[in-house]
Amino acid sequence: MMEINGRTRTCGLIGNPVEHTMSPAIHNTLAEALGENLVYVPFHVPEGHVEEAVQGAWALNLLGCNVTVPYKSRVIPFLREIDPLAELIGAVNTLVRTKDGFKGYNTDMPGLYRAMCEDGVKIQGERALILGAGGVARAVAMLLAQKGAEQIVILNRTVEKACRIAEEVNGIFGRAAVTPMALSDYAKLPSDGKYLAVQATSIGMYPKVENAVIEDPAFYQKIHTGYDLIFNPARTRFMSLVEENGGRAFNGLKMLLYQGIIAYELWTGAQVDEPLAKRAYEAMKKAMGLE
Repeated sequence: MMEINGRTRTCGLIGNPVEHTMSPAIHNTLAEALGENLVYVPFHVPEGHVEEAVQGAWALNLLGCNVTVPYKSRVIPFLREIDPLAELIGAVNTLVRTKDGFKGYNTDMPGLYRAMCEDGVKIQGERALILGAGGVARAVAMLLAQKGAEQIVILNRTVEKACRIAEEVNGIFGRAAVTPMALSDYAKLPSDGKYLAVQATSIGMYPKVENAVIEDPAFYQKIHTGYDLIFNPARTRFMSLVEENGGRAFNGLKMLLYQGIIAYELWTGAQVDEPLAKRAYEAMKKAMGLE
């Protein structure tokens, strides 16, 4: 057990709610393993107090913070600087202390990419589907386009939202990478080859674990790999349907792990190798009661 003393640095999580966060399990495991005099704690920030939270974290000499819902975009005006990727995505989940204030980063998408690489999932040249058209889906579309997916189809109930993301991403990357499609039109997807699919909605999240955006097995027969960004439950209805129809399926737990690891590396300058990443992963699963 590490000793807390006058030299202990603090990192934390700004959000509302924060009671169910798994981040302390990741960061405190890393700090202990690397011999860093650092502790990580969650901070519940009430609605309307984001600016004071950022100023308070700075005044209290915090080394850095993670930011979770609903403040990932709202925190941006109170930062000294923002990393280009976070600016592109329009959301910040990591604050890193600089000499003049906090710099905002987004480690969610690099975390997802690192998780995909670890799971042996490639993006370059792939045909991809994204279920949903919220902020997370937008960020996933940016990642897939940046990493060279050949085609990206966004399926959403409100097709206008998918259109807006497609227009924006295609404009940024200068190619017609993203196609919007109404969710109800999923049967029109070509069957010549299979897709990488990312489930970016909250459907199927605990406690409504029996739900999936699409139930039709014919849809899942078109998927070779399904990524559900939900991590509670660890096995979602979407994942079951992918596997039942011959595909591989993953949840969002490794994305959560690697976004945390990348944040930790930004704060401390440490390099987290795979054995240590696995140790943090086990600590996180234990904290979730998944062992």
